[in-house]
Amino acid sequence: MSKAALFVFNGDPMCFIHVLLNALDLNQKGEESRIVVEGAATKLVPALAEPTHPLHGLWNKVKAAGLVDGVCRACSEKMGTRKAAEDQNLPLLEDMNGHPAMAAYRKAGWQIITF
Repeated sequence: MSKAALFVFNGDPMCFIHVLLNALDLNQKGEESRIVVEGAATKLVPALAEPTHPLHGLWNKVKAAGLVDGVCRACSEKMGTRKAAEDQNLPLLEDMNGHPAMAAYRKAGWQIITF
């Protein structure tokens, strides 16, 4: 089975929707997928929790499916969204100087895809 780690740096919701859709699609087709929220994308974390946000339903669907590996601790601190990530029970990833390390995913056989 192939495994894809989707690292999303882009904070544009029009980009982020493709991350959510691809994670669900890969998962539904029998492939492992995980989302890592990084960089400017961490700004979206509080907004996605709002029921009025257009991506709220998809966000909840990927979270319920266990497809969100976590949120960058350093970037969420910088963007002021760490508490929102914690409130949503999202792991804060920090194994590379406060950021998620791609090396750990590669070592575990994950293909890295960036957005």
